[in-house]
Amino acid sequence: MTTEAIEISRETYDHYNPDKSIYKSKPGLTREVVIEISKQKNEPEWMLKKRLQAFELFHKLPMPSWGPSLKDLDLKDIIFFNRPDAKSNAASWEEVPEDIKKTFEKLGIPEAERNALAGAGAQYESEVVYHKLKKEWEDKGVVFLDCDDALKKHPELFKKYFMTSCVSPSLHKFAALHAAVWSGGTFIYVPPNVKLTTPLQAYFRMNAKRGGQFEHTLIIVDKNAECHYIEGCSAPQYNVNSLHAGCVEIHVAENARARYSSIENWSKNTYNLNTKRAVVQKDGVIEWINGNMGSKVTMLYPTSVLIGENAKSDFLGVAFAGKGQNQDTGTKVYHLAKNTKSTVRSKSISKNGGITSYRGLIHIRNKAKNCKSHVECDALMIDNISKSNTFPYMDVKENDVDLGHEATVGRISDEQVFYLMSRGLSQEQASQMIVSGFIEPIVKALPLEYAVELNRLIELEMEGSLG
Repeated sequence: MTTEAIEISRETYDHYNPDKSIYKSKPGLTREVVIEISKQKNEPEWMLKKRLQAFELFHKLPMPSWGPSLKDLDLKDIIFFNRPDAKSNAASWEEVPEDIKKTFEKLGIPEAERNALAGAGAQYESEVVYHKLKKEWEDKGVVFLDCDDALKKHPELFKKYFMTSCVSPSLHKFAALHAAVWSGGTFIYVPPNVKLTTPLQAYFRMNAKRGGQFEHTLIIVDKNAECHYIEGCSAPQYNVNSLHAGCVEIHVAENARARYSSIENWSKNTYNLNTKRAVVQKDGVIEWINGNMGSKVTMLYPTSVLIGENAKSDFLGVAFAGKGQNQDTGTKVYHLAKNTKSTVRSKSISKNGGITSYRGLIHIRNKAKNCKSHVECDALMIDNISKSNTFPYMDVKENDVDLGHEATVGRISDEQVFYLMSRGLSQEQASQMIVSGFIEPIVKALPLEYAVELNRLIELEMEGSLG
């Protein structure tokens, strides 16, 4: 068996197009900006009201007082709404403007759609510029739209689930910010008993300086249904800060299964303050697979709320922090019913003074008997100037439970490097091979195209790490 090497250049992610916006709000968040977003999208009155309530909440809620410092994030400099000069929701790739199309072609979106996906969407700045679902799934009742479109075509379903029982705008300051200025994103509804056999994907791209992206992902997997959704994100690097504060809400019905995979490769000047939550009913399963590569600061903790008996959550994540990066990631699981189970496997890599932290919570409610949870955190440091932290928290109100926690922190072993060098590898190649082995569980959980991309991204980050 032979495999074809896939080369990924840094320019693939760091190139940028000339700014061709047809509308761009002034920097900073005001009531007028919120009203203008809703007006340009021709939204119903209830959504404008929800946005304005969230805007008021945003000003009342405090900035996070823990974790990485956000002192360099000046929200007065961020552009909260930016519409590119492109047709919204094109169903044909040929309808996408040439410069935007080339950007997504560099990232491999159309090829992945042809070869491996049931449907694909592409968002550029604040607008979804392409969205398409294969007919075989349309015929089975699957809905795959961008959220702006879903709000109009499925208003009752959207109103029932949008930022209600899963993520409330009052959850924290950046959830409120998101509710006020959200734009675009993905809406998926999988009807009862329908099992998607290939993934759906959306890719979110920021291009402009001082940009903010606030896409909303709303996934509803109905009774006995299954869905795998993949999200990719990137932005070019500038010398000014950008903000990503998206939101993911996943509703897993009885005996349903949802897998959410994400490779986030934001540029080194982006603050990635994302909110992701799933509510899981009886016998349902949620699987999180997270790869966090880029960003200046990431604060991201996908959360599973297990409200039905026998519900299950699996989390598998890797974070990579290089010079000037602080990756504060982890997961939260709320066991609110009997016989619920969760597994957490978190891996982090730091080099050149980068900081990685695992921050997690396992909560087991009183009378939630026979719950099981196992947490495993592994950290790998490439040098002696990087940092790795672990902040696990277990809040257990019930005695009849089975809990386990393991954590390891270490550097690349000189003996391992020496052994591989004795087999003909250079020191850098040896280190890259050790890191690839370290992240293998995450790579194995991804479809082939995305596994190759994640591996190559790690290799790019490792280049020159040995001086």
